[in-house]
Amino acid sequence: MRTETETPAAPDATGVAETELAVPIDWLAGVPASLGSAIRRRGYSSLTSVQHAVLRAESDGRDLRISSQTGSGKTVAIGFALAAELVGERLGESGAAPSEGRKETTPARSGPSVLVLVPTRELAMQVRDELAWLFEEHRNLGIAVVMGGTSVALERRALSRKPRIVVGTPGRVLDHLRRGALAVDGIRHVVLDEADRMLDMGFREELEAILEGMPAERRTHLVSATFSGAVRSLANRFQKDALQIEGTALGAANRDIEHVGHVVDRHDVHAAVVNLLLLNEGKRCLIFVERRVDAAALADRLSADGFAVQAFSGELAQAQRTRTINAFKDGSIKTLVSTDVAARGLDVPNIELVIHADTPESADTYVHRSGRTGRAGSPGRSVMLVNPRARRYGERLLASARIEAQWKPVPSAASVNRELRKRFRRHIHQRLAAEDPPSQEHVDYAKGLLDGREPAEVVAMLLELAQPKTARAAVDVREPSDPGRGPRGRDPRAKGKARPGGRGKPRDSREYVTFSVNWGGKTGAATARVLGHVCRRGQIKSQLVGTIDIDANTTRFEVDASVAERFEKAVKRPDPRDPELEIVRAEAASARKGDGDRPAEKLHPRSVDGPRGRRVRRTSRPRKKG
Repeated sequence: MRTETETPAAPDATGVAETELAVPIDWLAGVPASLGSAIRRRGYSSLTSVQHAVLRAESDGRDLRISSQTGSGKTVAIGFALAAELVGERLGESGAAPSEGRKETTPARSGPSVLVLVPTRELAMQVRDELAWLFEEHRNLGIAVVMGGTSVALERRALSRKPRIVVGTPGRVLDHLRRGALAVDGIRHVVLDEADRMLDMGFREELEAILEGMPAERRTHLVSATFSGAVRSLANRFQKDALQIEGTALGAANRDIEHVGHVVDRHDVHAAVVNLLLLNEGKRCLIFVERRVDAAALADRLSADGFAVQAFSGELAQAQRTRTINAFKDGSIKTLVSTDVAARGLDVPNIELVIHADTPESADTYVHRSGRTGRAGSPGRSVMLVNPRARRYGERLLASARIEAQWKPVPSAASVNRELRKRFRRHIHQRLAAEDPPSQEHVDYAKGLLDGREPAEVVAMLLELAQPKTARAAVDVREPSDPGRGPRGRDPRAKGKARPGGRGKPRDSREYVTFSVNWGGKTGAATARVLGHVCRRGQIKSQLVGTIDIDANTTRFEVDASVAERFEKAVKRPDPRDPELEIVRAEAASARKGDGDRPAEKLHPRSVDGPRGRRVRRTSRPRKKG
């Protein structure tokens, strides 16, 4: 099945590209002529169930409640319903043949006639882009986007050009409405896209104020994958004689997604994520966490492990959000760690894996999170990590979402390594079976390598060299503790402590060197954040970090003695991201502390050779300049 996010001329259900086989026109029956032409150029070979449902519905003059699973083409479906107002083409006035690239014009614009409200900036831009290509033959239509994080002056200028469609987030739309920049006299359609999410984000007052300010003679449409009780209450207040259109059963999860549950102790979540990412190597993955600080901390820690990953949350400036999403789309980064701000409106093709590192707060949230994968008929996987104490909650959540999940142990280090080895060997066999032979230059060189050597040994050495290097080694995840046993089920970070690698492992026989950083609980230090900072700044892997002990103003942590000297040199350089944070050996930090709670004068550590060649820590006061 084709959808708007895919590239043109992909094979249809028969496996033959549209450019090779004339697709019958029946599948476009009922689509307005100019929209049908745009759909063909976009590369569709079929319509989705929700798009067919809108075409079949007798909806003239009625408000619509459109429900369908995420990634099913709801934006195009609502575009069909708006066609009569925007371009004067009613549903059923099909255009069988493409328009040979001709561009239609629409009458001069008198002001907005369609207002689309969305919960997030990303969804606003996505809706703008979808409607732009769908109505591309009508170049005078005009689509403006208004949203937080962008220039108000530029938006006012865009609104002054009288676009026919305005897409925006509730807060910014209401701001323009109250300032008189958004003319509403001509608005005939108001669309609430992902209304439940807007209510969850606290936009009820803004939505009510906007809808109350719209003309009485208008149509109000709701589009979502789920409809909560609060949304139904809002809909009943502002919709008239609403027609329910279901592309899929209301609230139903995507059947193209494999749902898996793993029971994991909280201190083993990072290890579980590492193993899942290794198995998903080279493919896109979206990881969901609850808080912004958790997104940054997990992204820092995974970056220190060698994964191409970035954090994504509402605290980022719009320009940074756009750069992050673009990097995720073009493959510069393969993994995104996000809060639920990305669960709605993030339409990135080919996300193979969604990981719920923090258990979703509701079934609706789970459906929208997992809906980022398995889009456009492509298969995907949604993996939920659940604390042993929350196992029953997770089961009830999935049952409420009408999802049957497989509960499995977290992939072990051995199983991960075995699977990666199989993939590598499979790739070797595929290359050997390929029709394209190696170049003669390589054949001649191979003969030279074999001259006087045992062939099997040469091949074995080459296989070892060709083995793909993973971001980091797979991690063994312990069996989750029994919540009935009591203390072992608790999060060891509750007191600000973590064992080697931050995963609660028992103390091993390795030697450690203790360091200190001037960052404590009062200023936001947390185990994951400290670990991510230490690994990134000291250029070491997380498994080389031992106990982390967080106090009010400082944090002490251990580093494997084998890398302590290299680590110390690395952290002496000021950190451009956190220049105020200083990392020194613990004994130097103690010398700097001073009497009582008074701030100590800064002392810079230096090492000198002591008796019998031992390294002795001493401190010296910095010289004053000038």
